[in-house]
Amino acid sequence: MATVLLLSSSRRVAVQALARSTSNMSENSVSTALQDVLSRIKRASDRAGRTQPVRLVAVSKTKPVEALQEAYDAGQRVFGENYVQEMMDKAPALPSDIHWHFIGHLQSNKVKAIVETVPNLAMVETVDSIKLADKLNRAVDLAGRTESLRVMVQVNTSGEESKFGVEPGECVALAKHIVQSCPKLRLAGLMTIGMPDYSSRPENFQCLSECRAKVAAELGLPPEALELSMGMSGDFEQAIAMGSTNIRVGSTIFGAREYPARPKSPPPAGQT
Repeated sequence: MATVLLLSSSRRVAVQALARSTSNMSENSVSTALQDVLSRIKRASDRAGRTQPVRLVAVSKTKPVEALQEAYDAGQRVFGENYVQEMMDKAPALPSDIHWHFIGHLQSNKVKAIVETVPNLAMVETVDSIKLADKLNRAVDLAGRTESLRVMVQVNTSGEESKFGVEPGECVALAKHIVQSCPKLRLAGLMTIGMPDYSSRPENFQCLSECRAKVAAELGLPPEALELSMGMSGDFEQAIAMGSTNIRVGSTIFGAREYPARPKSPPPAGQT
């Protein structure tokens, strides 16, 4: 276990590169944007008559460690990543009391690595198959984690073939499998991504809420015992109004994502 937790030389180089990355955002802009989002969450919660706090997952995909550290220094403790390697690179370089949420598509062959390398992995929000649930359950067991790993069932509420997630009609079966056959996992709730532009329509939110009601009824739970993870930068206030307990906000806090430029292909032989 100790050897797994050590950063490899290549991973250490990646962390250093992330820390050296420059941001287009001015000094203190991350903390300022974070406070603005928190204020908007509170106002949306007040309008909706919510009594329980809504969790903010600060989605830091492609952002340097220093930007996350600024958000951490401003009080943020829950961060989300879409890619396994990026979470594995960032987690060891940041405080250990961060709660990491994995919110991207998780390939079964990456499960062991992320569970063993990120001991403060708090939740996987994107469980979309029995196979993945079983892999996570076994990895948590072998890693010797003392607490169960919280997971959410990802539901494809928009019906797009390009989206991951179970169909709404299949969410109950997967949720039951997690509860009945995966003792190292704890079902936390349900999650959806939404439309192609990563926003959601009211019917997407309504669909997820209806899925939660069906899962809760099948498990003999009150609906509020299960979380709803829905809402991102463009629609989190509407999501809160429709019952979301967990929102995932990235660009509104950290600025537009910066992807490395792809190298240009060399011209064909004989051309310049």
